[in-house]
Formats: sequence, structure tokens, C-alpha cells
Amino acid sequence: MALIPDPRDQWYVIHVLSGQENTVRKNIERRIGTEEMGDLVFEILVPTERVSEVKKGKKTETKRKFFPGYIIANMHLLDDEGALVDRTWYFVQDTHGVIGFAGTKNKPTPMRPREVESMLVQIKEREESVKPKVAYTVGETVKVSDGPFQNQPGVIEEIDTEKGKLLVSVTVFGRPTPVELEYWQIEKDV
Repeated sequence: MALIPDPRDQWYVIHVLSGQENTVRKNIERRIGTEEMGDLVFEILVPTERVSEVKKGKKTETKRKFFPGYIIANMHLLDDEGALVDRTWYFVQDTHGVIGFAGTKNKPTPMRPREVESMLVQIKEREESVKPKVAYTVGETVKVSDGPFQNQPGVIEEIDTEKGKLLVSVTVFGRPTPVELEYWQIEKDV
């Protein structure tokens, strides 16, 4: 039998109604206080990432869920023998909007420690950095939407996703000239 993590090291993926992730999280957090579940349910996460796009020439930034339809919960759900802690199980299952635990029928399996660590690092990175909403490809024709080359067409030559920059070839005095731009400075050429 697999080793059961300590109560505070148990993380689970909970399937919820799509679009209701934040509502379910708030309901669980509110109920933790009213039903005195703070000793069994420790943290509820709705992983999001910051996304940037250009609309009508203006840069906008929004948050987007990167696991739509799921929330991540740190809670004591399995005891030392691997049996369900009924109080926690029914608390989660009876929350409006919860469909069930991901990947299981009736007995949830906690995430592995390395999966938890990787997920928490990924959540932190995605919340701190801004990602372009629209994905671009090398060779694609785009329109420059900001800066000295505004409204000029160009062709993407290189993409640096780490820095959020692109090398775009625009025509200057009849010659193709590579210009380094941030992803929000261009938009799809329609």
C-alpha cells in the first residue's frame, strides 16, 4: 500500500462546475469558518495566470484560469490507514458546484509530493509573469500596434517566450529591418 502523506501534505484536485471555480473556493472558505473545518481543510487554490492582449490599440491585462473546471485543495482527507476522513469528504462533496475528486470514483488519491511542488512553483511563476493571450508563430504576418513602427505590417522571425519578446521584420525605406518588440506591441494581421 502507498504511504499516506501527513495531513498537511495532502493535496487533491477537485472537479467543479466550469466557470464556478472562484465561487466554489469562496463557498468552501466561508464554510470552513462556520463549520469549524480549519483543522481539516487548509488551503484552496484556483490557479490563474496573467494574460495580456492588445484591444483597439490599448494593452489590457486579465487573469485566466489555467486549470478551468478544477480547484486544488490542501486538506486532511485520508487517515494514517488510508481510510477517508468522513467529515472532510462530506464537507467537500456537499459544497454547491463540486462535481467530485478528479481521477477517482469514490476514493481520492493525494497528489505526489513532487507533483505538488511542481504545481506550486508553476502557479507562482504564472501569477508573477504576463503571458500573451494570442499565440504567435515564426513566419506569421502581424501588424505593429505600438511604437515607432505602429500600423506597419511585419513578419515574425524569432519568438522569445521567456522574455515575452519577438523579432519582427518590418520594411524601413524599402528594406526589411528586424525590430525587437514585446508581444503586446503587435496584433494578428486581419
